[in-house]
Amino acid sequence: MSLVQVTGLTVDYGTTRAVDDLSFTLRKGAALGLVGESGSGKSTVAAALLGLHRGTGTRVTGSVEVAGTDVQQATDEELRALRGARAAMVFQDPLSSLDPYYAVGDQIAEVYRAHHKTGRQAARARAVRVLDQVGIADAARRARMRPHEFSGGMRQRALIAMAMALEPDLLVADEPTTALDVTVQAQILDLLHGLREETGMGLLLVTHDVGVAAESVDDVLVMRGGRVVERGPVATVLGSPVQPYTRELLGSVPRVDAPVPPRAPVTGDVLLTATGLRREFGRGRRAVTAVDGVSLTLHTGETLGVVGESGSGKTTLGRLLVGLLEPTGGTLRYDGRRPRVQMVFQDPVASLNPRRSIGEAVADPLRARGERDGARLRARVGELLERVGLDPAHYDRYPHEFSGGQRQRVGIARALAPQPDLVVCDEPVSSLDVTTQAQVIALLAEVQREFGIALVFIAHDLAVVRQVSDRVAVMRQGRLVEVGEVAEVYGKPRDPYTRRLLAAVPALDPVAAAERRTARRALTAAP
Repeated sequence: MSLVQVTGLTVDYGTTRAVDDLSFTLRKGAALGLVGESGSGKSTVAAALLGLHRGTGTRVTGSVEVAGTDVQQATDEELRALRGARAAMVFQDPLSSLDPYYAVGDQIAEVYRAHHKTGRQAARARAVRVLDQVGIADAARRARMRPHEFSGGMRQRALIAMAMALEPDLLVADEPTTALDVTVQAQILDLLHGLREETGMGLLLVTHDVGVAAESVDDVLVMRGGRVVERGPVATVLGSPVQPYTRELLGSVPRVDAPVPPRAPVTGDVLLTATGLRREFGRGRRAVTAVDGVSLTLHTGETLGVVGESGSGKTTLGRLLVGLLEPTGGTLRYDGRRPRVQMVFQDPVASLNPRRSIGEAVADPLRARGERDGARLRARVGELLERVGLDPAHYDRYPHEFSGGQRQRVGIARALAPQPDLVVCDEPVSSLDVTTQAQVIALLAEVQREFGIALVFIAHDLAVVRQVSDRVAVMRQGRLVEVGEVAEVYGKPRDPYTRRLLAAVPALDPVAAAERRTARRALTAAP
């Protein structure tokens, strides 16, 4: 008997069809990956399994049966019994999924008490046990902490612990590793695999990252525009894709094992030199050193990739380079005149004012330089929008009218407006699906060649950094542990930390992924 049986599922948001006649099954203990670009309908399917569209005005037809419950016909009481107890969901953003005012352990205990008639002490003990089960050290103490006191990876583990508190038959994980650095991502994927082996639960994994699917599932279902494009065993679909769209999707995935594209040697003048750069936050005993003695040079026209885990100091370094932060130590020297610098931020939604049109957002840096003529401003903004692949006629549209990739293009146009010498890109593609990511990366390469600008490309995705960079700087706990040419750092990494980062990058080959998982497990178990 199937744990999940979906037949002819169709979901309409008003006049928009998000899922169109989708059917699939998932047996108990198996793992199925839903893979596709943003807007393909993946998350809509995941929500339909738990009846989360009920009461929203969304039109859902077809049949959805989960753990013996007919989700479409179930009463509200039956749905409440299904959610958590038989089927649980882990969402993409753990910070917004946890209540900031309550201790993490109390939130898990509350979920447990909602389905079991038990006292507070027993529920809290259960919360500590599941936190320990998902690998949170010193679980009894950390259970009393609030979400903001957890790192991103720990918050995601806490959400998984909450989902596992009731020992569900099905775990639905919606983009559970998006925006996590590679080592934490590997830990979460290993955790999900281990829990599945230990409990026999089924796993439905929603992801736009094909490498994550290769690491985690038995079968994969590729979606596009709400419909199934291709399905089958993960090794077959990823190893020998039949459909052109699947091949295009795989072709967009950056890989750390691909040949390094030939690059001309960097011969430009030195643009800036950082010597012993240091930045502290706070004072006295509570002072935290985010950047600790960093020295590097950047040349005109080159791309310097900066990689490292969350908290390694990458973003702080980028903000120091563009002058958004003042160093508390060391020097930042510009050779010749002070270069014009701009920044492209990670979150294109947060970095654009929702009340201002995208044209006005791009025009702001021009106004800051003294341009006041409205006709010239509009013409220049139109040129910039066209250069980044957007329609100049969309000048008066607002950010919410654009996709994530389009909003990031707006951010790039805004950065190019004052004709900078240096653009620092802080995780510019981390929240984008692989095809949109490839488009944005290609755009950055084009504008760099056209305008001769230098790029500092900050990312936790080592494969992306390898693809775009001339040189790579590896950061750990505020320090540079390794700097060198791309082929050198990726081919013959000197520092053990760099080797560990590279070992955590997802492999597209499921066999290689399994071997890496075994090696990581052995490394963790070693004394």
